[in-house]
Amino acid sequence: MSRLKDKYLSEIQPQLVKEFKYSSVMQVPRLEKICLNIGVGEAVQTPKALEAALRDLEIITGQKVVTTRARKSISNFKLREDMPIGCRVTLRRDNMYEFFDRFMSLALPRVRDFRGVPTKSFDGRGNYSIGIKEQLIFPEIDYDKIDKVRGLTITISSTARTDEECRRLLELFGMPFQKPREQQQY
Repeated sequence: MSRLKDKYLSEIQPQLVKEFKYSSVMQVPRLEKICLNIGVGEAVQTPKALEAALRDLEIITGQKVVTTRARKSISNFKLREDMPIGCRVTLRRDNMYEFFDRFMSLALPRVRDFRGVPTKSFDGRGNYSIGIKEQLIFPEIDYDKIDKVRGLTITISSTARTDEECRRLLELFGMPFQKPREQQQY
């Protein structure tokens, strides 16, 4: 069992039951899945760009990646229906906890001028999304082997019903949220 899953079962779950006064352990929010997505718009002109993004995402997650395709044609972007334009992967169970642990403890501290992740990225239904500007923050990526710096979107889905419950769940896992303006020190 991974370190974060063990922490969830032994510490976080009882803490959330006490804070939100759940009547059953099954009501306690838990992580459901983590989705990673890279949009590769330049894949229309250079197909090699998509291959590099696929490789990077596979290295980061350690899992097979799916290619996403255009739903409809857009002539201004020289885009045809069903052209490959990105890649995504969904992590669940142990892979999800392992990735989440590496993301919070290794990758986020490597972000330049890091002051915490934004608190406004909740969707109202207990899910949290964060955009990463460069894939180089992950230690698995070799700086010499990348062709271009690409960003990616990470969406953390939980069973929480509200943003408040999801935020508290992520805080207990150790997610470094930004402090309010008056508390920040420069």
